[in-house]
Amino acid sequence: MNVRLFAPHLGDDELKEIQDSFKKSWVGLGEKVAIFERDFCDYLNCKSSIAVNSATAALHLSLSVFRFPRGKKALVPDITFASTAFAPIYNGLEPVFVDVNRDDVSISVEDLEKKWDKDCAAVLPVHYGGQPAHMGEIAEFAKIKNLKIIEDCAHTVGAEYRGKKLGLWGDIGCFSFEEKKAMTTGDGGMICCNDASLVSSLRSKRWLGIDRDTWKRINHNSEDDSKHWYYDINDLGFKYNMNDLSASIGIVQLRKLDEMNRIRSVIISKYIDGMKLLNHIRPILPYEPFKYSYWLFGVRCEKRDDLIRFMKKNGIATGVHYVPLNMVNYFKQWYSKCETAEEIWKSFVTLPLHVQLRDDEISFVLEKLYEFERTHY
Repeated sequence: MNVRLFAPHLGDDELKEIQDSFKKSWVGLGEKVAIFERDFCDYLNCKSSIAVNSATAALHLSLSVFRFPRGKKALVPDITFASTAFAPIYNGLEPVFVDVNRDDVSISVEDLEKKWDKDCAAVLPVHYGGQPAHMGEIAEFAKIKNLKIIEDCAHTVGAEYRGKKLGLWGDIGCFSFEEKKAMTTGDGGMICCNDASLVSSLRSKRWLGIDRDTWKRINHNSEDDSKHWYYDINDLGFKYNMNDLSASIGIVQLRKLDEMNRIRSVIISKYIDGMKLLNHIRPILPYEPFKYSYWLFGVRCEKRDDLIRFMKKNGIATGVHYVPLNMVNYFKQWYSKCETAEEIWKSFVTLPLHVQLRDDEISFVLEKLYEFERTHY
């Protein structure tokens, strides 16, 4: 048996939506992107959504609209994907790596308070694996210290925390629709923002700083039709837009999202129930399936590398999410001690989790976890 770690859940409905774009002969930034943005706003209950080609782009643009002076700092959890730290660097900010909580792997508010100084301008909390960061405490701290909050929601879409959707707790929320995430557009991301003063800049920056993209110009109504082509550039921009083919997939995936989140919760529940008699392997997070929307299921095992080799030998794909950023070669120039992160990541093993994971595959994974314990402890 070969068990995949991640897999997108795609079908005929996505193909039909893509074919509709083909029929209209418009595959760039256009009507489908606008529909996807509108639908996402409705789903999240936010005022504005801006579709981009990756969550990395979303994070970059979100920080850029605040125009922080170069040399300021951004507080970043030490266990996250590189994009969370690259975004500040792209904007001339210094990343400050903050330790994580031992139990839920979210940014430690205690260490946040220790690492903050007067040059800190922003904080980028991450909902690791779909486990919500402690947004109430983070928001309170950010308000006192005058920090902007860029909420990194790359690992979750659709969950609520204390009655508010994740992505709406900060100044701006950033989502990922990469191939293996909770929902996909192939590659893609979304920026969500309730601050009207930022939206216009975000929207133009994702399209090279141009004030009217091609779709708007084509559909422009004016008394002087000779000027339909005209646009101006008022800001430094980037080629970060989503296209209509990706948005076509996203429109359908968003309709399926609640059901996909439910199925992942069912799978996580089966894993947790099946692991109860294990003594040396335990879930990586304090999972609360059906309450939150998880993208990743992992375990902690002190014999991590042995477990990874054992699972691979038995056809089960695994991963490690992630090496602490302060230990990654490029980021060592900004090293700051993160004692918990540097310890706990050594036990992390990501196990298969995706909507198409079958019951026999789940049982097989659990069977091999028990076999590993019997033979290695």
